[in-house]
Amino acid sequence: MAEGEDMQTFTSIMDALVRISTSMKNMEKELLCPVCQEMYKQPLVLPCTHNVCQACAREVLGQQGYIGHGGDPSSEPTSPASTPSTRSPRLSRRTLPKPDRLDRLLKSGFGTYPGRKRGALHPQVIMFPCPACQGDVELGERGLAGLFRNLTLERVVERYRQSVSVGGAILCQLCKPPPLEATKGCTECRATFCNECFKLFHPWGTQKAQHEPTLPTLSFRPKGLMCPDHKEEVTHYCKTCQRLVCQLCRVRRTHSGHKITPVLSAYQALKDKLTKSLTYILGNQDTVQTQICELEETVRHTEVSGQQAKEEVSQLVRGLGAVLEEKRASLLQAIEECQQERLARLSAQIQEHRSLLDGSGLVGYAQEVLKETDQPCFVQAAKQLHNRISRATEALQTFRPAASSSFRHCQLDVGREMKLLTELNFLRVPEAPVIDTQRTFAYDQIFLCWRLPPHSPPAWHYTIEFRRTDVPAQPGPTRWQRREEVRGTSALLENPDTGSVYVLRVRGCNKAGYGEYSEDVHLHTPPAPVLHFFLDGRWGTSRERLAISKDQRAVRSVPGLPLLLAAERLLTGCHLSVDVVLGDVAVTQGRSYWACAVDPASYLVKVGVGLESKLQESFQGAPDVISPRYDPDSGHDSGAEDATVEASPPFAFLTIGMGKILLGAGASSNVGLTGRDGPAASCTVPLPPRLGICLDYERGRVSFLDAVSFRGLLECPLDCSGPVCPAFCFIGGGAVQLQEPVGTKPERKVTIGGFAKLD
Repeated sequence: MAEGEDMQTFTSIMDALVRISTSMKNMEKELLCPVCQEMYKQPLVLPCTHNVCQACAREVLGQQGYIGHGGDPSSEPTSPASTPSTRSPRLSRRTLPKPDRLDRLLKSGFGTYPGRKRGALHPQVIMFPCPACQGDVELGERGLAGLFRNLTLERVVERYRQSVSVGGAILCQLCKPPPLEATKGCTECRATFCNECFKLFHPWGTQKAQHEPTLPTLSFRPKGLMCPDHKEEVTHYCKTCQRLVCQLCRVRRTHSGHKITPVLSAYQALKDKLTKSLTYILGNQDTVQTQICELEETVRHTEVSGQQAKEEVSQLVRGLGAVLEEKRASLLQAIEECQQERLARLSAQIQEHRSLLDGSGLVGYAQEVLKETDQPCFVQAAKQLHNRISRATEALQTFRPAASSSFRHCQLDVGREMKLLTELNFLRVPEAPVIDTQRTFAYDQIFLCWRLPPHSPPAWHYTIEFRRTDVPAQPGPTRWQRREEVRGTSALLENPDTGSVYVLRVRGCNKAGYGEYSEDVHLHTPPAPVLHFFLDGRWGTSRERLAISKDQRAVRSVPGLPLLLAAERLLTGCHLSVDVVLGDVAVTQGRSYWACAVDPASYLVKVGVGLESKLQESFQGAPDVISPRYDPDSGHDSGAEDATVEASPPFAFLTIGMGKILLGAGASSNVGLTGRDGPAASCTVPLPPRLGICLDYERGRVSFLDAVSFRGLLECPLDCSGPVCPAFCFIGGGAVQLQEPVGTKPERKVTIGGFAKLD
């Protein structure tokens, strides 16, 4: 039993060592200089956040024609071993930059070349061609002397060399051949020594005898990160410039008004972000592996589908005879290029996901960077790494194969006439549809309308995708609900959730495949279930002045002769009658919502709700409104003279006139049928295309909304001790149109007395 357990323990240890070795081996590509393709030596951080060896950077600048800007000469090794024979052999293996790139830099005004004239007022700006991002990075006037060394990267490289024994033992740099193994290192001398050579170059009684020996190393670094401008230790981080600064840099004018934080805060914030992102990746290794398998399967399907598409195209083209032979080659070439492009994109996506696996180079490098305890150095090294980890995390969350495996868009239409053979080409997928925002809206259901752009190939059917945006985000890919094979250019989405925000998009499909999605459109659904009702004019004071449409969803008030006769009594007082229309449905529980449109040319219209009993009492003997100086006894017509101040009013109306909405101060704007609206503190707002009314019967509250944006206009109390009805009041001419239910919405417009109903 003991031997079996020992064997199992030994196997586990060997597996762990293999994983560690694989992880370190995969991390090696993260530690290679993009110029010399060797391990970094004294790497510098470029403004684009990429790294490059200091010696490589000097040589690149020299090749670009910059003289005297290779960096600070004091940064060169000054050890006794710093001889031409011990310098890096990489200098002889460098490749010269491309002539066209060098010529472009020289023509742009940078570099030293014959005939160059520099003015004292125009200092030279040094440009460095970054080999990683293939862009020209501006280094400023000081060149490499103004860049920070990436000490964290140097420590990671050194730990990597020690773990995999790269280069074998470290040899003494002062011994005569053959050199002995080094046992000590000296930071001041920047060299490694054996015991005898250390004593020889640090004689007793001299200043060098005070040098403190260290472990032998191939890279000598300063103890802390120093500001390249002032040679002071960095203590702060400028968020505006995204650069480490010292105390002297803080007082410079260049950082005036910038947001500067202590390096401890930047260290902790960036470390927490990097740790969180790395933890997410390590916790989703199964997801990464699943996505890699899906990508590999997509690659296989792409190869099979591509081959099938080639064979089908070949058969069709060969059947057309000699006229099509020339076209055949070009079509096959197009398929081949498309296939190679997809395979390349899928291969790149696979490689990108492989870098997220536990034991990969990127993850290993990030874990090594997290071991950094020097705060400035960590902030300097982790910025670029955090960006890469963030992009990888985003790609993991929004995963979708980079290319489709289908080649249905390579189908050929062989039914065309022979005169069109010279223009023979693949069928194109439909272009992205355009959603008609003027006809798309949400009410009891969601009505979506769209059209194809001009010159777009036709679509056989469409796919609609929609989802709610106001629900908490779930980990993983975004979940869309889908409606497949929708015919026509409009659709109804039934039973949407109330008080929600939906995002919708559409794409077309034909024999060539699916096209691109349309732009997303966001729709707000009503805050409560929609109340369906019709207009009932039986309680109006004058049916002669009211015209209700046949479908009982639109009404118009025409003043007619009584208003003209009242003009004769203008000096003694003008009496205007109030015409009232109710809804034929009363609300006794729950929450309800309905919308209507008011004609902007209406003289005075009141839209709202009220107790059915109080409304009917008012209709039986509603007094005339005396214009222009009518002043009622109370601010509202509640129907009860002994009502207390705290009691809710029986009516709640929003007053509209001449394209404006009158909003009173507080509850004083909730007037009755014959009252005047509010005190002098009232204000007006523009009339929206549609008004929404939301009644909460249990709470006794009524809200008036902009039915397009669902922005609140007014909220007020209401007495809900009995059935409550929608009501519309007219003083003078006016028109109101109820919002049509989406399911029964007609495609035509009905006009009542010149006022068009909502489409």
